[in-house]
Amino acid sequence: MVRYQVDCQQAQQRYIQFSAVFEQKATDTTLQLELPSWRPGRYELGNFAKNIKGFKAFGENKQPLPFQKTSKDTWVIESEGQTLIQISYSYYAAELNAGSTYLDPKQLYVNPVNCFFYDAQHTEQPYQLQLHIPQQWQIASALQFDENLTVEISNFDRLADSPFICSANIERRSYEVAGTTFHICFNEQSMIPWERVLQDFEKFTSRQIQDFGVFPSAHYTFLIQALPYAAYHGVEHLDSTVIALGPSCDIFGSLYTELLGVCSHELYHAWNIKALRPTEMLPYDFKRENYAQAGFIYEGITTYMGDLYLLKSGVFSTEQFLKELSKQVQKHLDNPGRFSMSVAAASFDTWLDGYVPGAPGRKVSIYTEGCLLAFYIDFRLRKATQHKIGLEHVVKSLYYNFAEQNKGYTIADYQYAIENLSGESFTAFFKDYVSGTCAYEALLQEAFDFFGLELKQTPSKSYAEARLGMKVLPVGKEWQITAIFPGSPADTGGLALGDFIIGVNGLRAQPSLDNWLAFYENQNKTLLIERSGQLLERFIPEVDRHFYVSHQVLRSPAPLAAQEKAWLHWTQ
Repeated sequence: MVRYQVDCQQAQQRYIQFSAVFEQKATDTTLQLELPSWRPGRYELGNFAKNIKGFKAFGENKQPLPFQKTSKDTWVIESEGQTLIQISYSYYAAELNAGSTYLDPKQLYVNPVNCFFYDAQHTEQPYQLQLHIPQQWQIASALQFDENLTVEISNFDRLADSPFICSANIERRSYEVAGTTFHICFNEQSMIPWERVLQDFEKFTSRQIQDFGVFPSAHYTFLIQALPYAAYHGVEHLDSTVIALGPSCDIFGSLYTELLGVCSHELYHAWNIKALRPTEMLPYDFKRENYAQAGFIYEGITTYMGDLYLLKSGVFSTEQFLKELSKQVQKHLDNPGRFSMSVAAASFDTWLDGYVPGAPGRKVSIYTEGCLLAFYIDFRLRKATQHKIGLEHVVKSLYYNFAEQNKGYTIADYQYAIENLSGESFTAFFKDYVSGTCAYEALLQEAFDFFGLELKQTPSKSYAEARLGMKVLPVGKEWQITAIFPGSPADTGGLALGDFIIGVNGLRAQPSLDNWLAFYENQNKTLLIERSGQLLERFIPEVDRHFYVSHQVLRSPAPLAAQEKAWLHWTQ
């Protein structure tokens, strides 16, 4: 057993103190300790070792043991003749999001995958963890700490998957669905409308469990970090999820839809990616990239089903659900990268640059593209089976055939499950739209027609977007270009991403760039820009067309009887 101690003295310095005792055979000459290189739920290297300070190793008589780093996150200790090796180190914890580790005088928040070591040769050995925290602090976690603030965990994989928050400002309530107890824990949130929250959470939880027939864990905890600034982030775990959301003053106002959306999404992940995994991630290899092309399954389906279950359970209205679907359509159609990269390739490349904008027009999102493909597959299944089978049945079959059998699935397994339940071939679909870059518009229109939906397209309200084909953000007294529509006046006029627009036709573009552009409507314009410290003028022609368009999915005002029937079967 590995025995870990966690202390948080001098919390204002943001360093958490760790010490651990590892056991080994006296005949072993070295102990190789690893720190994970990434964390599940974020498919990119995290390089957590950059936060380790003052690593030391000692033998049974407290004598220092020599060690060396053999990679960025591997420590090899010379331990010949030792059966107990103690290590100590500090971890810098100054970043607060749903997947980080954080310390300040008000809380200790730990994602163990960031900061706990494991023995490379004995990953299945159990862990004992003891916390040393202020007496008035509570612990929120799926882990069951005893009165001595100690807990035992069966192996490193479970420890890595078990975040915890220690704070004096935790508010919690519980509800039960189908024999499973669910806990909701808010940190640093006041005036919680618990009756409303518990009712909504119980509704979407019940609907998800109803379709699967079983929940993968004996209990589950929503750990919600309420932040005083704008934030939106969620990370899935088998027994819990961490949500970072803010500003906290709006969580039960304008952000309540976001809270419900991310919590339903992360709960669905308990089945889809925590229990049901592609072969490349069963088990997780914490030392290197776990390349997989199935991101459109484990993230795309979850994005789609998380929102759909809010509608099915009555938590979301039709308008709220279609608003979320519209956002995905908007992101898809605004992104020229859809012509360059397939969703399967995008999944592979999350390990390269999957969470930043990256090179313009190069890539797509597994969340957005996967969500829209899931929507289309759901339609095809329902159409082929006269509304008897939907995408939920496919995922359920995968869960029982693979997760329950402790096996990983492949994309071919997913395709087979779809074809087996629909009775139709999806070979061309997977070739063209999963591995290929064929346009989605015809697919989406086919699904919209089936469910009695229509896509309303209107020019962007921004003159810069609609008429010139550029998106901008205010930066001080200037306007920075963040996106350019290919072939638009902004593109042909020689503007570039990152340019700062200062003026229009010799006049300062203040307080509104759009107002000045509209003032010279249907006239050619000369923009004064700054690029890499140089002041430049660019002549921008006007053309009689619109570029960036707003896309809104709406219910048809007069649906046919078949469309109304399809809608009801889909949403209830």
